[in-house]
Parts: sequence; structure tokens; C-alpha cells
Amino acid sequence: MHNSRRITNVFTTTCLFLFICAENGMSQDLPSNDQVIKMIWEEGMTESSQVEDLAQVLLDSIGPRLSGSPNQLAAINWVTDMYNSWGITAGKEQYGTWKGWDRGHTHIDLVEPRKRTLNGTMLAWSPGTDGPVEGPVAMMPRFASQADFEKWLPTVEGKFIAISFLEPTCRSPESWQELATQQSLEKMGRLQRSIREEWSEGLRNIGGINQASRAIEEAGSLGVVTSRWSNGWGANKIFSTFTDEIPSIHLSCEDYGLIARLAKKQQGPILRLDAQSTNLGEVPVFNVVGEIKGRKIPEEFVLLSAHLDSWDGASGATDNGTGSVMMMEAMRILKKAYPNPQRTILVGHWGGEEQGLIGSAAFAEDHPEVVDGLQAAFNQDNGTWRIDYIRMQGFSEAGEHFGRWFSKIPSDISGHIDLDIPGVPERGGSDHMSFICRGAAGFRLQSHYPDYRQYTWHTDLDTFDKIVFDDLKNNATLAAMLAYLASEDPERISPTQRMLPQGEQWPECRPATRSFPG
Repeated sequence: MHNSRRITNVFTTTCLFLFICAENGMSQDLPSNDQVIKMIWEEGMTESSQVEDLAQVLLDSIGPRLSGSPNQLAAINWVTDMYNSWGITAGKEQYGTWKGWDRGHTHIDLVEPRKRTLNGTMLAWSPGTDGPVEGPVAMMPRFASQADFEKWLPTVEGKFIAISFLEPTCRSPESWQELATQQSLEKMGRLQRSIREEWSEGLRNIGGINQASRAIEEAGSLGVVTSRWSNGWGANKIFSTFTDEIPSIHLSCEDYGLIARLAKKQQGPILRLDAQSTNLGEVPVFNVVGEIKGRKIPEEFVLLSAHLDSWDGASGATDNGTGSVMMMEAMRILKKAYPNPQRTILVGHWGGEEQGLIGSAAFAEDHPEVVDGLQAAFNQDNGTWRIDYIRMQGFSEAGEHFGRWFSKIPSDISGHIDLDIPGVPERGGSDHMSFICRGAAGFRLQSHYPDYRQYTWHTDLDTFDKIVFDDLKNNATLAAMLAYLASEDPERISPTQRMLPQGEQWPECRPATRSFPG
């Protein structure tokens, strides 16, 4: 899972208050002189926790939070209001504008040669239809040259064009590996590779998928139909439109396979599409920033970080509703257990992460005083399950601080976390990079990654039911404890960077994109 050396953190302390451990379900007691840690545990790991209620409102009632959508604005206002109701100063900060878009319904039906309601939706920012539209489906072939593509283009008028390759199986790789014969497993692997390589080569010959889609649109197609399977049972990646004037539709692996096979075998598939969306023009986009002011050194900062925006193929539950709720809950806990921190504790709920870490990059550009005074930023952005891995990101002395902090965190939380010391800086991934690239200490609190990447990352399965709430409580409690301990630490984390392997350089910052490109 991780390439760099991992050093497992194991700390034990003597349980001096057994009655507290028994009452609160702690197998290990807390240091007798740290009442704040005890209060954080009691608020975060017991029935006082509010993570499930917060998640239910964010994911079920508000739903997905695509940049520039009314849902995103509703989430921003709700998060801001929740903080203020807890007595935490919070507000929204505009960092730019984006393409405003409101998703309506998408109804997709196969009407010939048989009737079936298909599992699919519009891609983000896609145009809709003016009422129901019916038409035949044609499969875009592989082209050897641009000339061949242009010769084919007049045939697309009045048709839906399937522009993705046809997966030979929608059965998960784990199922194949567990149940298939070695011969059929190897055969399927060769077939998948050859299909993908041939399709990729064909796209290169015509300038790529975006250029091809624009040309198909200009040639009078009714819409483009795509599929991007996530290599898991029923999981499909759903991103943004390929077109400006006609619908871009995503179908599940199995339903795309159905219409593609029918088209390929010339069995006359006809689709009926009724898709509604509203283009809202250029709209303002925001971060939410909350603050608990430091009492002793307010010009130094501990930052809790998570992006609030999401793709909108589902509810944006594990990317990144869980991170958002985790940091909200951590701040709620801190306000009760640690209302007068030494350093200022900030929380940032970023917009535009899915478009390239835009909100956090804009915040770092607009608030150099936070970057210069940053003690530590703790960012979370991948799924459910417990935090199990924290990389020191190449900051040479960060491990010493984490060692002191973890000696005070109950082993129920710290005992299963691996610390990578000194680690190397990442090259992308999430909003901690907006601070690392400026030489400020940013850390990713990482949960189990492969399960998230396969099944819920940017998929139509990223919904409330996938959350493991015991682990979300654990993670919020961890974040609150780290913020408290970093705030109280008598020493600043040194920005000293380790010597990187030959040929590697510290990541560079990219300017924040402040408006929708094009």
C-alpha cells in the first residue's frame, strides 16, 4: 500500500483510573494529569457523539455538493450555521467563481429491441434535453486516423453515440481471482488489456475523448453515452460532461454493455432519454473557515482540514462527507473540552478540491499569516474505516512531536496507526498539499485506501450506508486530541525538510484557479 518505510507506533500507559475505562469502554486509561484528553474521549467516543446526526443531514438532506451547485451552497450555509450554533466563530470566504449548475432528474430507457429502465445519470454540468428524446444507438468504432474519423462523423446525426469501450466483464476482480480457473483468469486478463490498449490507441488517433465528443456534438448527435467501471460490483466512476450542447450520459457497466452489444451486433437499440438540468451561469464559490481563538499565542495556528465539495454521482459520503463531519465533530468537541487553546485552532472546509485543490490553495494564497504561523494542519479525505497511517511528509523533526502526542492518546486510537518517519512529501492527493508545497507542516490522516478507491471514490455507491460510524467517532476524537496536543506543544514543528532521494524535489505550489476554465 505504501512505498516508503513504515514505523509502527505502539504506546502503552498504566491504567490509573479503571472506573473511567470501564464506564466509557476504554481498555486503557488516560494520563492522570490530562483532564482534557479524558473530556475529549468522553464527548467523542460515547453517546454524546453527534457524527451520525451530522452525516445524516449532510448526506441525506443536502446530498452531493458539486462545485457551483445549489447543494454546495446549502452545505456551506449549513456548516457555517452549525458552527455558530456551537459558539464557534465561522464564516464563508469567497475564493472565486465557478460554473453554476443544478441537476434535475435523469430517466434513461431502452425501448427497442426490448424495454428496460437503465441505470445511469447525466455527467456533472451536462446539458439536459428539452423533454423526452428517442433515437438509435451507435457504437463509436476504433479509428486508425483522423481522416477515418471525419469520414464517419456524418453518420452520427440523430443518434446516441456510445463512446466508451465495451468491458468484457463487470464481475469484480476479487471474484475472478477467487473462483475462476487459472486458465479463464489469464484469458480474461489478456482480453481486458487488449481491449483497453486498442481503445486508447484509437482515441489517440483522433485527438482524445474530449475532442472526439465535441466533434460528435457538432455533427448532430442526440447525446454521448459513456461508462467508466470502477472494477467492483456495481461501482461506476462518474465525473463531468464531455459536451456543451447535447447530454453526456453515464451508464453502469452492465447497462452500457447491454446497449453496446446490441449496437455492435446491429440489433437496433433505441434509447429514450428525459434529462433535466439548469445552467446557472457564473456563481460565487466559498470555503468555510471556523476559529477558536488562541489565548496565549493566537498568531500560531493548528488547522483541521477537509474538503466539503464532492462529485454528484451519489451523495459524496466518503469523499468527503466523512472528512467534513469528522472535522465538524472535532471542533464541537474542542469547544466543550478545550475552549481556550494556547494556539488558535482553525477549521477549513474547502471548495473545489475535486477540481484541483482550489479552495485550500486559494486560502493559502490569501492567508500567508496562517501559512507562516502554522504549527500543523491535519487533513482527512478518504473514506470510512479508522485512521491507520500518517506520513510525516518529509519534515525531519515532525516524528518527535507525534511521538509525544501519541504517548498521551489512548491506545484504542493510537495503537493501530502506523507513522511513517520521516516519510517523503506527497505529490498530490488532497488539501494538505496546499500547505506542504509552501513548506508548512501538513499531514494526511489516512484510512484504508484500496477499499475506498475501488468502491466509493467518485462512484455511484458513495452513500450514507457505507459509513462505519464507530470508526468515524474514533477519527473525530483523534482529530480533536491531535489539535489539542499540537496547540499545547511548547515547541513549534520545525519546517526543516529531509534530504530527498536523488532526483526528487520538494513539491511546488500551483496558483489557485479562481474561475471555471473556458
